[in-house]
Amino acid sequence: MRWKVRTAALCAAWAVVCSAAAAGRLDPAMERQDASGDAQMVARWIADSGDTEGKPYLIVDKKAARVFVFDGQGRLAASAPVLLGSARGDHSVPGVGEHAQQGVVPEEERTTPAGRFETHPGRNLDGESIVWFDYEAALAIHRVRPGRSQATRKARLASGTPDERRVSAGCVVVPVAFFLDVIEPLFGRSKGVVYVLPETQGARELFTQIDAQAGAE
Repeated sequence: MRWKVRTAALCAAWAVVCSAAAAGRLDPAMERQDASGDAQMVARWIADSGDTEGKPYLIVDKKAARVFVFDGQGRLAASAPVLLGSARGDHSVPGVGEHAQQGVVPEEERTTPAGRFETHPGRNLDGESIVWFDYEAALAIHRVRPGRSQATRKARLASGTPDERRVSAGCVVVPVAFFLDVIEPLFGRSKGVVYVLPETQGARELFTQIDAQAGAE
């Protein structure tokens, strides 16, 4: 798998990565990824501020439909394409959690909200391991599920076009192997943090702590 290759490559620069993390700087591996300026800026702020307090974290770049996963020391573990809510927007519609439980989420409510969320390990109604990030809105990080849409969703994940990966009801959906190899070991047993970057405004407008910290330095 591509992320396994990336993870192996990252290990070759282990000493550099560890020294950067210890100094509160952005993991150099992040700069070598195909990461947007906003994703790198938020990752750098997290590293500088210690905002996660030693917990593992994810950065979901909605515009790129991609996730970056970091361990508790701020080292980039891996990245992968993701499926996101089919509706554009950075907020959850009130009542969407109830609609999700009923199995019918209107198209306009299928947003992946932006912001900072605490993650919690859990299970869905089928007993599969998932990672909740907004329980009230029924939003989680989970693997591609078996069923009639599985082949289509796998093809969407393989697409190089972010717009084609906007097909979920709002959850962040990752490849099966990526969930088992990366997400579950880091987030399947303890709490973490996920930062979902906005698509209707700049990251600085949402994460105002970035400029506040810069002004204090």
